[in-house]
Amino acid sequence: MFTNTYLFSSESVSEGHPDKICDMISDAILDSYLAQDPDARVACETLATTGHVTIAGEVRTRAKDHPPAADIARNVIRSIGYDQDAFSWRTVDIVNRLHTQSADIARGVDDAGNGEEGAGDQGIMFGYACRETPALMPAPIVYAHGILQNLATDRKAGILPQLGPDAKSQVTLRYRDGKPVGVETVVLSTQHIEGLSAADIKDIVAPYVMDIFPKGWAIDPNRLLVNPTGNFVIGGPDGDTGLTGRKIIVDTYGGAAPHGGGAFSGKDPTKVDRSAAYVARYLAKNVVEAGLADTCLIQLAYAIGVAEPVSVYLDLKGTGRVDPVRLAKVLREMVPLTPRGIRSHLDLARPIYAPTASYGHFGRSPRDSGSFSWESTDIADQLARAFGAIAQPVSAQSGH
Repeated sequence: MFTNTYLFSSESVSEGHPDKICDMISDAILDSYLAQDPDARVACETLATTGHVTIAGEVRTRAKDHPPAADIARNVIRSIGYDQDAFSWRTVDIVNRLHTQSADIARGVDDAGNGEEGAGDQGIMFGYACRETPALMPAPIVYAHGILQNLATDRKAGILPQLGPDAKSQVTLRYRDGKPVGVETVVLSTQHIEGLSAADIKDIVAPYVMDIFPKGWAIDPNRLLVNPTGNFVIGGPDGDTGLTGRKIIVDTYGGAAPHGGGAFSGKDPTKVDRSAAYVARYLAKNVVEAGLADTCLIQLAYAIGVAEPVSVYLDLKGTGRVDPVRLAKVLREMVPLTPRGIRSHLDLARPIYAPTASYGHFGRSPRDSGSFSWESTDIADQLARAFGAIAQPVSAQSGH
């Protein structure tokens, strides 16, 4: 009998990666609108390159004053730590091209009938949960995020002054019979000050890599690949142009589950690209937390201007303990899946999005501010009771 063994990899990028700078700016601007007007409609895009940032998109708001987008962008860049010659929060040129939302889009979204809002666009969204980690997330993406988060924390605290803001990680794990059993390879590229070799950087970051994995998961030093190109002094938008929404797999499940294709950052919660992906994760996580399955994948599909999803698909990947057809029906009865219903159930019409823009939108702990409300497992007990079961909690609602 053959053992089912394989390798699986996921990557992450730091908040200083050019694309993530743009995500963070877009979500910070979104939050500034929602702080003044919870019903604001925002679709904000950002581009960053050497010495320059452009902000563009559509907005509809009742706020008396539009937030100072350029100042918000500059503060984000400063918080990340960019003060280098070719990209500094002090001197970066910022152009704001935000404009009023299309009346045609507004009409379709506002008038879906029965007092409901229609979906802001067509599209398919996925939610996923599994028992690989306490956060009910795939292990490779959790560890890839964790390495970069820990490095960024100490860099900002002044403990790692040798490192710059821009970094990427990639984690490859060994799986046996569907469960992660060890680490195979870690690739880590991090910006650094002039004069340090790849070996120097490896000595600095190795403890952070080793510390993120479970005890007993030793890694062959030859499989820890640090700054493989040998030098990474020029980083951030000075080295590569960034755009909002280019790291959607980093933002979600690291490739372990499908992605509908829509990005999240810069979009208000009437956009189902964002809100429906959040509620799909919420439902999938509660299914697994309730002990009804070890793995759960949910797909929602919407049509622009139509409130209810046109389809709901549920796949328990052969791990289910209940009828998936009945489970899908129960989930729809418990949680409304219209844009307004999702926004109300998860309390999304608040300035809660800036923290989501780096290190993943899922697998994070719900915060008092309201960020990551979709990571709550507050309906797990109700779900279990609906099937005559007792919830089997496997998460501590803690992420990376």
